[in-house]
Amino acid sequence: MSAVLRPGCALAALLALTCIHGGRAVAAETDAGSLADLSLEELSNVQITSVSKRAERLSDAAASVFVITADDIRRSGVRRLPDALRLAPNLQVAQISASAYAISARGLNGAGSGSNKLLVLIDGRSVYTPLFAGVFWDAQDVMLEDVERIEVISGPGGTLWGINAVNGVINIITRSAAKTQGGLVEAGIGNRDAGGGLRYGGPLGSDGHYRVYAMGFNQKHTENDAGATINDAWNKTQAGFRIDWSRASDSISANGNVYRGYEGQPLPGSVSVTGVPIVLGNESISGANLTGLWHRALEGGASLSVQGYYDRTERDAPPSVSETLDILDLELQHSLRPIGIHSLVWGGEFRYAMDRVQNATVLVTSVEGLAVGPPRPYFGFLPADVNQKWPSLFAQDEMAVLRDLHLTVGARLERNDYTGTEFLPSARLAWKWLPEQLLWGAASRAVRAPSRYDRDTYVPGAPPFLLAGGPDVRSEVANVYELGYRGQPLGSFSYSVTLFHTDYDHLRTQEIGFGAGGPFIFFSNQMRGNSNGVETWGTYQASETWRLSAGLNALRERLTLRPGSVDEAEPVAQQGADPTHSWTLRSSFDLPYRVELDAMLRRISGLSHPTPPFYSVPAYTGFDLRAGWKPRGDLELSITGRNLLSGGHGELLDPATRSRFGQDVFFKVAWRT
Repeated sequence: MSAVLRPGCALAALLALTCIHGGRAVAAETDAGSLADLSLEELSNVQITSVSKRAERLSDAAASVFVITADDIRRSGVRRLPDALRLAPNLQVAQISASAYAISARGLNGAGSGSNKLLVLIDGRSVYTPLFAGVFWDAQDVMLEDVERIEVISGPGGTLWGINAVNGVINIITRSAAKTQGGLVEAGIGNRDAGGGLRYGGPLGSDGHYRVYAMGFNQKHTENDAGATINDAWNKTQAGFRIDWSRASDSISANGNVYRGYEGQPLPGSVSVTGVPIVLGNESISGANLTGLWHRALEGGASLSVQGYYDRTERDAPPSVSETLDILDLELQHSLRPIGIHSLVWGGEFRYAMDRVQNATVLVTSVEGLAVGPPRPYFGFLPADVNQKWPSLFAQDEMAVLRDLHLTVGARLERNDYTGTEFLPSARLAWKWLPEQLLWGAASRAVRAPSRYDRDTYVPGAPPFLLAGGPDVRSEVANVYELGYRGQPLGSFSYSVTLFHTDYDHLRTQEIGFGAGGPFIFFSNQMRGNSNGVETWGTYQASETWRLSAGLNALRERLTLRPGSVDEAEPVAQQGADPTHSWTLRSSFDLPYRVELDAMLRRISGLSHPTPPFYSVPAYTGFDLRAGWKPRGDLELSITGRNLLSGGHGELLDPATRSRFGQDVFFKVAWRT
């Protein structure tokens, strides 16, 4: 089958498939995996752990939390982890190129802030990099069929999760090995990419289970608004395992992954430094990680757990910076049995990173292009090699003030090598006057500690300016106030709404200083401001076979420079890179003869750059459609179309550098044994 498909023909085939099966006998039974298998009541009872670090019902969680279920992911037809996050209405997901994304909650998602205020975990392993306190999304992947759920919290989570959990926490939780027994083979092909995966799970003695997997894909390059090719094609392979063992009150889990990928560097046009042309080679990424967890259930509802992980990542982007990063992390958590009205959880964590950077160099050339000097640095980090550590202690107490009124207070002390010890307190009050009605409010303090990019970046010999890092950069601070409601007034309808206000201080800026060699740029903290917004979503079970969902996100940011600041880049990038509003509509329909039809319509408001070059990112509407068919219980066929109503749109940055994402159709087959 050709990898190049005509989207219009594929869409017609998809609709024809739906009509053929939808027109048959309406008395046919739905498949065992139908919408009716998980009612709205059962969805509200889904056990989550990210809000309080203990298992609790979603309907009891005093936070703005949205859960992406395994069935949501399967029925959406997404193929990458960042695209699965578009299902959460409380996230902002902007794709930059074939492999790069900017993802955040509640704003500050642009190139100016580096999307550096969102903490992301995969099975308890933090995947943010201390290089810039953000996430390299091209390196983060899981086999989506193995995901149990994704818990998305918008709002601060610093008390339990530490620094950088400022605007949100994403916790990706995979299924236990016991739930993935047997074999799985999947393969797919489309006009933009092709890929597949293998997985097998089996018993391990009388008390354990295991699974192993391997997967890979190859994705084509994108184009810019003018139709020119952007050098961002990429491919990646990944393999891993998971082992789960339990006996009596003890349980042990271990999982590991290895990966390697290659991708183009999407910088268009002529790139030069001080007049020297730069040739960009393909970027390579690789890594390996291993996570272990031991949990013991104690008497009276108490528990003790210890988790440790090792994570190694390598990134080589010639001729730019290359990095090798090794991270070791050990965490202990103890949940005490209830004492009167108190339920206390406390713990400690120690994180250690060894960061080794090879700074970028360039050959100095003459007019004729002949090398006249040795390579010299033009961008990098000083010092190049750094070891860092983050020790922390946290405690949180949930008090049953009244039978239906609970107060939760907590704090975390976390030390980093740049700013010392940070204090991260929070308080939450939850009132559940009816079994399915929860009103809650919260006040929290969160910080984003400086990264190596903030402190150690340098660009020597780049007239008329030098970039000298920011030796005095301090932590960015957010004081957040939230008021929320979650309820299910009817058996067929549930919804959640959250109002929030955030006061920011000491946000990063780029200032101009003057030294013996002339002017230079350095990082500082001369910006402050606030944001206000509302997040709301709801689900309506129209019938046993039809479910409708909707979400709305509205945001208003006001950021200002302190008197004396001369920054002209960071505030503009931050204020102009966040949509003021977005909304989504989703429909999931079970048709006869084991046919599924899912549609998603989303609208993202436009962005504008108020200073030269005055570019804009127009508002866009995306429409995705998936039809799936299970001719028998172990076989599933599907076709997914994305951006079917659009000729193409950009999602971030100016027209010269952003990718345009158009119609995308993908055929997939999955066989389970």
